[in-house]
This record gives sequence, structure tokens and C-alpha cells, in this order.
Amino acid sequence: MTFAPEVTSQELGLIAGYVRQLSGIDLDDSKGYLVEGRLGPLLAEMNCSSYLELYQRARADGSGALADRLVDAISTKETSFFRDRTPFELLRMKLLPEYVRRVEESGGLRRLHVWSAASSTGQEAYSIAMLIDECLPHPATWQVGILGTDISEPAVARARAGVYSQQEVTKGLSQDQVRRYFTPHEGGWQVCEELKERTFFRQINLMELPPEWGIFDLVFCRNVAIYFSLENRTRLFDRIADHLRPGGSLIIGSTESLHGISERYRMQRESGATFYQLEAGVVASAK
Repeated sequence: MTFAPEVTSQELGLIAGYVRQLSGIDLDDSKGYLVEGRLGPLLAEMNCSSYLELYQRARADGSGALADRLVDAISTKETSFFRDRTPFELLRMKLLPEYVRRVEESGGLRRLHVWSAASSTGQEAYSIAMLIDECLPHPATWQVGILGTDISEPAVARARAGVYSQQEVTKGLSQDQVRRYFTPHEGGWQVCEELKERTFFRQINLMELPPEWGIFDLVFCRNVAIYFSLENRTRLFDRIADHLRPGGSLIIGSTESLHGISERYRMQRESGATFYQLEAGVVASAK
């Protein structure tokens, strides 16, 4: 067994600055254990004798491939289908019915665009797709699009494939949902074509959203901003607000808050769940 060396304070500072520059992820002085645990295997694979050498090689790699792998190793990928049921019940019981009512009363286009901003290997985006299929009246008459994004290209590639192990599908899904939305695939399960047709995935750095990024009715951005500095959190949620339709909703992690971060949203509570709605006429803070 190969043991990774301990990261020095100098190496941690260099890597933290580099990761922040590349992704917005903020590694403070207490995260040495995380760097060792996440980058140790990459260090061994690249035959680097130290984290300093790994950092230097990543900086010198003109293709950016090693930098991408470094960020991929650092970024968190913990996920599961319907992880933390509360926001999904909020969508089922309040947000989706209210959105349908507004569309029907206004005679507007039956269109629903959802963005899963840190979708990892796709379970959150597919969970949203399943819930919408189960709860939306006459779903075939609606234009539904669910976009999942992540900074990790390998995670996005896996999400696009939509193939999961037996253990992954049994964590969070009922037997009925597995039968309805998956087909057997090489000892595991693959998401059915009906869901894949309305669910799209793209590799993106949330700190570098292109100006032409779409407009969404609902955004899930859970448990990613906690890894950003206060400045980058403000930038992130201002940018998300730029891409929310008026009256659109934002769902963040259960331990997160926008207090002191953005005034562009109004906090709402429903049956113990918290979400945020875009405030009309509130402009972005300086970016």
C-alpha cells in the first residue's frame, strides 16, 4: 500500500489558491486532511514525490487536463436519488402545483425549465425528472427541460450515460420507481429514454457562466456554495438570479442561508422547508 505524504502549509496554500482560481472552491488552512485524502491517489498515479510537484506539473500542463483532474478530485460528489426528501416534497406539494396553476390561469405556454446546478453524477436531476413525471398533469402536453451541470467532466459523462448500480438505485428509490424509470443494464440499471429525452447535462464552472445561459423557472443549488468564499457565494447567487424567471424559485441546502449574501431573493417557508423566490426589481450587487 502506498501512503500519501503529508501536505505542508506552503503546498496547501499553493493548491488552495490554484483550486480557488480554477473553480471558486475555497480550501482554508484546516483542509490539509482533505487535500491528502483527495489528491493522494492522483499524486501516486502521476508519480509525483510531493504535492508541490503535482501543483507545478498542473500549472505547466498547457492542455489543462491535469488541472481538470485536480479539481475533479477535490470537488465533492456525494449524492443519491432524492437525497434529503424535504426539497422534493416541497416541489411536489407546493412549488409544482402553484407553478401549474399560474400557467393555466394566465394561459401561458406549458413550459417548465429546471436547473440542477451541482448535479454530480446525475441523481438529483433524474430525481426531479421522475417527480415531475409523477406529479405534472398531462406531462406529455408540457415542454419540460431539466439541465444538470457540474464542474467534473467525468461526473457529467456518467450522468449522461444514466447507468447506476443496484446499490445506487435502491438508495432513495422505491421498487415501483425502479421498474417504471429504469431498465436492466449489465448488472445495474439504466435510466429510461423517456427521462433522458428531457434531462440534459453539461460541464460548467459556476463561476464562469456564459452570458447566454438560459432562463429557468426553478433552480436547485444545494450544498455547493458552502465550499465558496463569501465573495464567491455572492457572485454565484447573483448570477443564478440573472437566470431565474420572475417569480422563479431557488432551493439551496438545508443548512444554507442567503442571509447577508444576496438581497435579490425573498425567503419563504412552507411546512418546515425553506426556499427563495426572486424579488422583482432588485438589481445585482457589484460583481
